[in-house]
Amino acid sequence: MKLRLFFSWSMSCIAAALLIAGCASSPEMHREEILTSSDQTDNQKRARIRLQLAVGYYQQGQMSVALDEIKQALQADPNLAEAYSMRALIYMNMGENRLAEDNFLQAIRLSPSTPDFSNNYGWFLCQTGRERQSITYFEAALKSRAYQSPAKALTNAGICSLKVKDLNAAERYLAQSFQYDPGNPSTNSSLGKIYYDRGDYERARFYIGLVMKADIMAADVLWLGIKIERKRGDRAAETSLATQLRRRHGSSAEYAAYQRGAFDE
Repeated sequence: MKLRLFFSWSMSCIAAALLIAGCASSPEMHREEILTSSDQTDNQKRARIRLQLAVGYYQQGQMSVALDEIKQALQADPNLAEAYSMRALIYMNMGENRLAEDNFLQAIRLSPSTPDFSNNYGWFLCQTGRERQSITYFEAALKSRAYQSPAKALTNAGICSLKVKDLNAAERYLAQSFQYDPGNPSTNSSLGKIYYDRGDYERARFYIGLVMKADIMAADVLWLGIKIERKRGDRAAETSLATQLRRRHGSSAEYAAYQRGAFDE
């Protein structure tokens, strides 16, 4: 199942990118706040303005321009941890994993108690084949009392636990995440997959149903729904979902699997 990414995000602590629709974000630091903050030097104010510009360019997909803004931010304030974290995300997006890791680690060195940095570096580790190591960083984020969005780290820990087939840990993390954010599609689709694999088709149907109610009809979501309804013996529901899969994703691997009857692959 293709799962979506969850990072943490803020302007006062820019540690992430909005890589999925509906990813909750912390209150942003606006330009006026940056300019009038009395506890910042002129260089620090300039650095944060450049950082804010970098975020905007990143969201627009202009990576080279975003990198240039980060460079100028760090020239003004070489100890701005958020700039290193933002640059790490840019490099990660570009597939420059070594440079990304260097910048993630520099952000953590400058601000080791920032939970967003731990969460995002954990996700980087999970995406680069170090799933078990990533859990340490998600746990570090969750231990911080300053962490305002624990659902993200919990969901990430659950997804990464699934990747190493630790279903018990995955269920524990995801169930906790559900308590914080019951509308999170990544949490719900992952829980649906766990319960499907365990043969608990009613619970699987409940969680994948929440994803569909949010009007998220990705091919993998519909395919899991089809397999759940087939196991439940509800042929009408199965046929309805299969029709949607054909109409929305007729050229997908999931629809091809449906056509050849590969329900247990």
